[in-house]
Amino acid sequence: MKKLVLLGVLVFSAGYVSAQKYSTKTGKLSFEASVPLFDDIYAQDDNNVVILNADNGEMASVSTVKNFHFKTKLMEEHFNESYAETAKYPKTTFKGKIANFDKTKLTASPQKYTVQGTLNFHGVDKAISSSATIYSKDGKIYMQGAFVVKPADYKVTIPKMVTKKVAENVNVEYNYTMLKQ
Repeated sequence: MKKLVLLGVLVFSAGYVSAQKYSTKTGKLSFEASVPLFDDIYAQDDNNVVILNADNGEMASVSTVKNFHFKTKLMEEHFNESYAETAKYPKTTFKGKIANFDKTKLTASPQKYTVQGTLNFHGVDKAISSSATIYSKDGKIYMQGAFVVKPADYKVTIPKMVTKKVAENVNVEYNYTMLKQ
């Protein structure tokens, strides 16, 4: 499965062949959909694959949805079988661009950028915009950011008996340390 994920990233990155590329296979991508007074709904994938074209700010990422781990196995099982339907939709992808990105202006001091692109989850493509902090240190590019999505926008059905236990807005955070390739 990891080979399939890497192949997908390579397809995304075909236009990056002569570009200055930075990447990671251990990016952290998490989401939180908790509601007060109920169980915490939090999951993280520590194997998010990301490629950044440092010449123009274009980027792509892919996660195997089953790589999101919850605090309980039952919650993870319900997420994979009932909500994300990972047998049918095994991965989530992002393809986009960091607005006004200029690698030559990166320093060790974090700077704010806007990342725009298309997130594909559960078979649905949706445009998203994210605020990100990016900096460069010791030959690496560090990128952290967050955005909010709604399960309904991605045709994820929440059963009526648990709708009060799952937030309508899901907070997604990412944290990448990318090395030059």
